[in-house]
Amino acid sequence: MLPFVHELLNYRSVAVVGMEKNCGKTECLNYILRSLPLEKRRICVTSIGLDGETTDQVTRTPKPEIVLRDGMYFSTSEAHYRSRRLIAEVVDISGEMTALGRIITAKVVSEGNVILSGPSSTASLRRWMDGLAGYGIDLTIIDGALSRKSSASPAVSDAVILATGAALSSSLPTLVDMTAFCVEMIRLPLCKEDEGAYDETVTISSMDSEIDIGQNVRRVDVSGALTDRLLGRLTAESCIGNLEVTVQDFTRIFASPLSYRKFTRAGGRLAVRQRTRLLALCVNPLAPNGYVMDSDLLCAELEKRTGMPVYDIKRQEK
Repeated sequence: MLPFVHELLNYRSVAVVGMEKNCGKTECLNYILRSLPLEKRRICVTSIGLDGETTDQVTRTPKPEIVLRDGMYFSTSEAHYRSRRLIAEVVDISGEMTALGRIITAKVVSEGNVILSGPSSTASLRRWMDGLAGYGIDLTIIDGALSRKSSASPAVSDAVILATGAALSSSLPTLVDMTAFCVEMIRLPLCKEDEGAYDETVTISSMDSEIDIGQNVRRVDVSGALTDRLLGRLTAESCIGNLEVTVQDFTRIFASPLSYRKFTRAGGRLAVRQRTRLLALCVNPLAPNGYVMDSDLLCAELEKRTGMPVYDIKRQEK
């Protein structure tokens, strides 16, 4: 069993997030679901998007199905609950409607396959998780995607597992750069809680047409998304060398690596008000078009850039 699976048991909720479609997220999720000791923990799994289909709707390539073991709990839409290929006992029916019907939460009685399509927003996901309290769930696993980063927000998940791979880029240096930057954003430091440590703090948003930052300002709290445009305007401030910019968490950052590097080279610092824990980085060296990267080289380069272990699930499980 890979080391990060044991670490999962220390958390109440974990998001498995792919940087792009076909980066091995479902393989990673299935590995976790196969490996977790169900005799020690009560597990529930859902998806903030859609996962478990046999064929990718964009690339038309085969996809791994999601396999759930006896005793696991899961949540999915009414439409996909009806198409399940397992025996389950319904324990809850949500009153909230989605495009695919209400959300059904059930306990697996006999192992099989299911398509997951759970709560579609951060708020509904949070409400669903709160509702699980009555069933004694120890660990909630959320299947997500970087395009819908809200599932990895600390407001929802205590920790995150990131999946990347050749589907993101056929260039190994580009793939490593993009993944390393994402890891860096997840690992941003927490801001100082004592606002008295600053001469002055101002709050702004990406919608503000003007930013007025005086020389005494040492901290800027961004209330929404941090975009390239906003970060560029902050970089141009004369007081940038003494400035700490904070966002709620890494999922609010939509600035490019280039903008971020310009900001830090000018002396600016970026921090978060809530932080999630990155438990593992997993890779899929196979792209949907059949292109295959050297798995050993990809893992080695990512380990060098991120300073953390990198796993090729399919290769290392053999």
